[in-house]
Amino acid sequence: MKASYHKYVLNFIIPGGTSRGVLNQKETWFIKLSDGLKTGIGETGLFRGLSFDDNEEYEEKLKWLCDNINLGFDVLYSKLSNYPSIRFGLETAFISLKSDSPFNLFPSAFSNGTSRIPINGLVWMGDKTYMISQIRDKIESGFTCIKLKIGALDFATELDVLRYIRSEFSESDIEIRVDANGAFSPDQALEKLNQLSVFNLHSIEQPIRQGQYEDMAALCKKTPLAIALDEELIGIYDYEFKKKLIDQINPQYIILKPSLVGGFMSCDEWISIANNNNIGWWITSALESNIGLNAIAQYTYNLNNNLPQGLGTGSLFSNNFSSPLEVNNGFLSYNCENNWSVNF
Repeated sequence: MKASYHKYVLNFIIPGGTSRGVLNQKETWFIKLSDGLKTGIGETGLFRGLSFDDNEEYEEKLKWLCDNINLGFDVLYSKLSNYPSIRFGLETAFISLKSDSPFNLFPSAFSNGTSRIPINGLVWMGDKTYMISQIRDKIESGFTCIKLKIGALDFATELDVLRYIRSEFSESDIEIRVDANGAFSPDQALEKLNQLSVFNLHSIEQPIRQGQYEDMAALCKKTPLAIALDEELIGIYDYEFKKKLIDQINPQYIILKPSLVGGFMSCDEWISIANNNNIGWWITSALESNIGLNAIAQYTYNLNNNLPQGLGTGSLFSNNFSSPLEVNNGFLSYNCENNWSVNF
């Protein structure tokens, strides 16, 4: 077997604002496998500033992986515990290699184009006018669930945006999720959640910075608004540690980004733990290209989770790969009449 890796830089059509700054580009990498008869491809969705494996040795680790590909999946996976995004790419590349088609990793009614996945519409941070414009566009496009990035603007302005939405659209018209990306301080978080709760929101992602376990547990116990852990799950790969974390914090939801938590096998562990604790969950992309997004979407469909998933990010980039993935009326679908175009 032979393996190679490739770097690719995705360009945002419109810069994306978050509490961690404005995103103009997204660096990503790919692992390509060949056994002489078939090829497989996997995306190692590195997210600078957020991924646990964002370090100077990242490319060197990819080179080591390719040089040692004949050690086999199990050995390589075990040696990559500190490189979750590479684990994700390795796992998807091997699944891709074994599949009838490199892009049909998990055959289903979704991948054959006869079913679809409900998704949320993503609204980036910006000034009030810009955010309201995005919200109108999402609702007019048929979304019934939107996710707003909050935490970087003046909090009063963000409350004004939510007040506007609810003055125009009731809870039955549009479900609202907000994502603070850890922007609130522990001593102010509960008061802010109280103010947010009057708008009948579905949930808030990561209200305080990850790693503050006691503060997050207390917040989840007292909150008037469902809390979903996101960044909190990054960097935790031991199964017993996962169980301990969920037992301690006891959130209402967890959000799984396969590129950031170490791939599908790691997601399976988190989901099992969540289900055993009556905790809800959904899957979200981490700004991968259509290659990684396709793998995540196909995996997600087979989990039979009816909540809107966070998988509508493929259209954010001007130079994404052409693919059968389409977003229409708040759903992600797979149009088999469209072809893949990947040039490397």
